[in-house]
Amino acid sequence: MNKLPHVAVVILNWNGRKFLEQFLPSVLASTYTDYSVIVADNGSTDDSITFLAANYPQVRIINNGQNFGFAKGYNEALKLVESDYYILLNSDVEVSPGWIEPMVSLLESDVQIAACQPKILSYHNKTMFEYAGAAGGWIDKYGYPFAKGRVFDICEEDEGQYDQVEPIFWASGAALFVRSSVYHQMKGFDEYFFAHQEEIDLCWRIQLGGYTVFSCPSSVVYHVGGGTLPKGNSLKTFLNFRNNRIMLHKNLTLRQKLWIMPARNVLDAMTAFKGLLSRDFGYSKAVIRADIAFKKWWLFHQKKSTFPASRKGEVHGYLNKNIIWLHFVKKLKFFSQIVKKTQ
Repeated sequence: MNKLPHVAVVILNWNGRKFLEQFLPSVLASTYTDYSVIVADNGSTDDSITFLAANYPQVRIINNGQNFGFAKGYNEALKLVESDYYILLNSDVEVSPGWIEPMVSLLESDVQIAACQPKILSYHNKTMFEYAGAAGGWIDKYGYPFAKGRVFDICEEDEGQYDQVEPIFWASGAALFVRSSVYHQMKGFDEYFFAHQEEIDLCWRIQLGGYTVFSCPSSVVYHVGGGTLPKGNSLKTFLNFRNNRIMLHKNLTLRQKLWIMPARNVLDAMTAFKGLLSRDFGYSKAVIRADIAFKKWWLFHQKKSTFPASRKGEVHGYLNKNIIWLHFVKKLKFFSQIVKKTQ
């Protein structure tokens, strides 16, 4: 009988004692027989560490010492974790007992599958898909991410419509299952991102490297969402727009960049203007700041980022259309409508 591969469930924590108290028991109730649970603490100022030490001595603690953000926080912690597979799990996620087994089985079936994600439903409404990944991430040709079950702010009800095991463009950082060897081969997350969209960038580089990313809907988790930076936060808006532009510049071919990057300039300017019209000045300011920050990165800081190691691979989950036009003008609300309309 073959030995089961080891899985390390690594939870990045920053002042998340209440989430650890609430959701760690579900993780420790997992039925997979060869796994460990690790909490990587990003310099919390609450009592997360003392709480864990007192109540969960079986949980390994890695103390990063300061708040490195999501990207560097995981990169630093995973340098110290030896395992066949990593599950990068948000602290505000409740898991079901058999959630690990389907993902292990999927990746063990094909060495070219480097990462996957479970089906992510809302903790507060468990029949609805959750914003951060839903049933698997896609991207449109201008770099706007969406997911099977979530298009912009519209989340669908889960009726089994996206229960196919199939390639996707990106797997959610809320519950990212990844082959450890590939994670390190790709040099992990781009630390310049700090937080937001680093998992999309990593999955893009993974695909360009010749691997695939899959959805694994037979594994189900429930995500609270917005635990660190809530929706509408201007820093979140800034990071999303800045990082998305950096990601495009890094991963597109030169020919693609020549027309996609100018188009994004126009689309982002329209987005900022729309914020002004709706008197959401914080949003508009964040979009403008992100444009300036991207240009500074392009001029001065590219060496700090992680670029694709190769471009031999084919990408999946790519919509060769403008999802803004399809969703807001054509009024296509759901993923299934958008994909059907464009096939």
